[in-house]
Amino acid sequence: MHRLLPLLLFTLLASCNQNPAPATAAPLSLPKVPEEAVAEETKAVSDFKANPQAIPKQEVPTLPLGAQAPDFKLMGTDGEFHALADYQEDILVLVFTANHCPTAQAYEQRLKDFASDYRGKSVRVVAISPNSPLGLLYNELGYSDLNDDYTDMIIRHRDAGFNFDYLYDGDDHAASLQYGPVATPHTFVLDKARKLRYVGRMDKIERPGQANAEDLRAAVDDMLAGREVAQPETKTFGCSTKWAWKTEYKEQVAQEWAARPVSLRPIDVQGVKELVANPGEKLRLINLWATWCGPCVQEYPEFMVLQQMYEGRDFEFISLTTDKPAQADKALKFLQKVHSPVQNYQFSGEDVYELIEAIDPDWNGAIPYTLLVAPGGEVVWRHQAEVDFLELKRAIVDHEMIGRYF
Repeated sequence: MHRLLPLLLFTLLASCNQNPAPATAAPLSLPKVPEEAVAEETKAVSDFKANPQAIPKQEVPTLPLGAQAPDFKLMGTDGEFHALADYQEDILVLVFTANHCPTAQAYEQRLKDFASDYRGKSVRVVAISPNSPLGLLYNELGYSDLNDDYTDMIIRHRDAGFNFDYLYDGDDHAASLQYGPVATPHTFVLDKARKLRYVGRMDKIERPGQANAEDLRAAVDDMLAGREVAQPETKTFGCSTKWAWKTEYKEQVAQEWAARPVSLRPIDVQGVKELVANPGEKLRLINLWATWCGPCVQEYPEFMVLQQMYEGRDFEFISLTTDKPAQADKALKFLQKVHSPVQNYQFSGEDVYELIEAIDPDWNGAIPYTLLVAPGGEVVWRHQAEVDFLELKRAIVDHEMIGRYF
């Protein structure tokens, strides 16, 4: 099982600051999920190892109406392979969807409701994630707490309470290249003979609570009644499919990030109080760390990933080192090594207890210490010791200032 190693991310960010982007983009390395959490979510999963492959760029037409559905054999979040022939229901609804996409997330509840409502009518829903982790940018993850890799699919299946199979096609697009989903979500409805009878959207209103998959329901109702589908094809809106060859922007963004300058500024007690008061208009994440603190150094690069994920939203990350003023050069070298082109501060006072009171009177002073502060100074999340980044990402994306939908 793929594991997100802080040391690997540390090395990648450091090398990105020194060298051009590689010719072949690597999958995104997101902040780690705690090993015990991964073990819990994946204990029923087989020894399947996801392995996204580089694939030549090509045209991908969408399967035409009336065509025979291509077969597939894909790994599910249950640790089992699933083939087209495994599904014996009269109608099979294939929905190409994704963890990260705001539009896909907006339709998750509607898809669950549909699967529940039609379960007794010989209708089966199967979700497929077509996206390659090679084709994803960090800044495309700003509406999510999860990547589109296999491990995160397992977590999404559990947390979202999916009542349908969720299959991974991110290694080589074996099924997706044959069906041709243009965006997530994209719906394909197959009849008993596994001919394509409907393709397109679930409904035309993205915002949750304002529609109920009317287009999908109408198509399936026509099929159940033995009628021709009245509107067999619609357009679909959502995040474009992340094909494995979509790496150009990823390399460009990595180079632009590496070119940003890294600096370290002193800050006094009053300045610290202003940081926590957060008079700005963004959700502010503040991390206190030091070069002599092992856990601080280990987890710090993962905050850089969060910054890249959410910086396009109303979010900012601020770094505050507790290294003594005389250690400014050491602190700056560390920040340059991990490439931290954010607001980096060093406490300039000699009395660390003044810093503690300025940050949070309830803080006992142990580092690392992390605060998520809303405009006006409301602390909406705090944590002492190493961060559970899955928990933190959820605190960010589920805050009313950020959100999972457009």
